[in-house]
Amino acid sequence: MSNIEKVIEFLTGKYSFNQRVGIILGSGLDIFNNSILFSIEYREIPNMPLSTVPGHKGRLDVVKINNTSVIIMRGRYHLYEGYSSKDVVLPVEVLKGLGVEILAITNASGGINETYVPGDMMLIKDHINLTGENPLIGSPNFVDMRNAYSPRLREQFKEIGKSNGIELKEGVYVGVKGPTYETPAEIRFFRTIGGDAVGMSTVLEVIRARSLGMEVVGISSITNVHRDETSSVTHEEVLEMGRRISKNLEILLKEWIRRGI
Repeated sequence: MSNIEKVIEFLTGKYSFNQRVGIILGSGLDIFNNSILFSIEYREIPNMPLSTVPGHKGRLDVVKINNTSVIIMRGRYHLYEGYSSKDVVLPVEVLKGLGVEILAITNASGGINETYVPGDMMLIKDHINLTGENPLIGSPNFVDMRNAYSPRLREQFKEIGKSNGIELKEGVYVGVKGPTYETPAEIRFFRTIGGDAVGMSTVLEVIRARSLGMEVVGISSITNVHRDETSSVTHEEVLEMGRRISKNLEILLKEWIRRGI
């Protein structure tokens, strides 16, 4: 039995799951704390790796929004922590194994597009994978990545944002391995190849989700913007901006779920 099978067996043997919507939260993002039905710490789940990065709680929550229950993974794994690409996508596989069909992936990212400002939210319309990794290596699994980020779901979020007075950018996410933040030369390169935001997560998870037939929407929280060679950023600043953005993120996701997706 594989690790993922052991995790699913443990969870389904102990809890009841019937959710078709799942959410993976990025650094510093914290939502739906007043709607929790039950929680499971990652450390309580056999064969589940631990989240080691500040801003990732390492907890699976089931929350109830109106009459819909949703699974939230409050903590992900990153290549820069020393995890493999197979480890990184384990939360996606857990959600799929629990019945999730629609996945909202969020992250904290740095703005490349010079029209962005800290606090913006960006719907991901496409990504560029510069991690040098792919979770499907080792299996003949050729996945079409056109429209990996569902146009249908993006349109829903645009309409919800407009009706709630929340501006949503739309752009291309550049996925890198980290853990170092980007040099000015790298930012110029990312901008040249069409990137609008950059981060150290998401791309591998989306590849795996699409290979499993899940419909995906991605939302980047722009915590800082790379404008010139004097720009700097710290993880503490990323977390603080993530907390500030969480209010609008919760409004968007709550209305999205309320409408029945």
